[in-house]
Amino acid sequence: MSVRRGRRRTMAWTAVGLSAVLVAGGCGADGGERDSSAPAAKAPVVSDADRAGGQDAAGAPAQGGAGAPDLRVDQRAIIYTGTMRVQVEDVEAAARAAIVTVTVAGGFVGGDQRRSDESSSRAELQLRVPAAKFTTVVDDLARLGRQQQREVHTEDVTEETVDLDARIISQRARVESARKLLARAGSTSELVSLENELGRREADLASLEAKKRRLADLTALSTITVTFVGKDAPAEDTPDETGFLVGLRGGWKAFVASLTVALTVLGALLPWLVLLGLPLTALIVVLRRRGARRRPTPPAGPQPTGPAGGPLPSAPPPVPATRSAP
Repeated sequence: MSVRRGRRRTMAWTAVGLSAVLVAGGCGADGGERDSSAPAAKAPVVSDADRAGGQDAAGAPAQGGAGAPDLRVDQRAIIYTGTMRVQVEDVEAAARAAIVTVTVAGGFVGGDQRRSDESSSRAELQLRVPAAKFTTVVDDLARLGRQQQREVHTEDVTEETVDLDARIISQRARVESARKLLARAGSTSELVSLENELGRREADLASLEAKKRRLADLTALSTITVTFVGKDAPAEDTPDETGFLVGLRGGWKAFVASLTVALTVLGALLPWLVLLGLPLTALIVVLRRRGARRRPTPPAGPQPTGPAGGPLPSAPPPVPATRSAP
């Protein structure tokens, strides 16, 4: 009986201990649930204007991912180039009007070539205008006369610009690092080595910055090449690329070009041929004459003799063959 009572007491104490552990775990879970159910911080409200401006809920610029480029058209770097041919009544007046149009738009004239003769007049202007007013200026130039040709090309250099910016930032950091090392140089050899390294890094930085300025100039100012021709100037037609006459014309041009090259080479070599050829020819003639004089005459050999010591008899003439009668 005592053994059974001891077992019962042990089981009772074990049950009490397990109950205490379960109660403690329930309290901890309740505390955790209470902490998680606490009111969270109120998220800021994002307006439509913020969304349109590219900002997220925290007020920072919205990004599609790490390093995602800005795909908006107004944020891209685009180079505009255009060529035009306009037929006008007065070439000089049209050129002056084009210059005024570009100046008013905030641009300038990059090149001006004019030709005036009795048959036709021609003016070719290279105009630089702000990229935002490129289309407007092109349309204004077309209204100065009758437009015969227009070509507009665009080149997106956004990725190249972003790459240049990153390389410039990295190169500037390298230059600053080299300058700090140069300030702490302890020996003459170390000082010379660091100065050379700093010079190379500064040269690379200057090259990158020059490329960036060139791209910035091309994207900020577009280029328009406009050609004004008179009313009597023929329209530019695209020549046929195939056909007998085209081949004949190309062959004749190639022949004339080859003949011109050959005559040019001959004209360049002729003074040397005259200068060196005449003395060389005279020397060859003199050497041949001396050789002919010194050449010995062959000695006369003994004459063949007959049996008696006399000359050999001449051979008898051949006897013609006769045919016997039947």
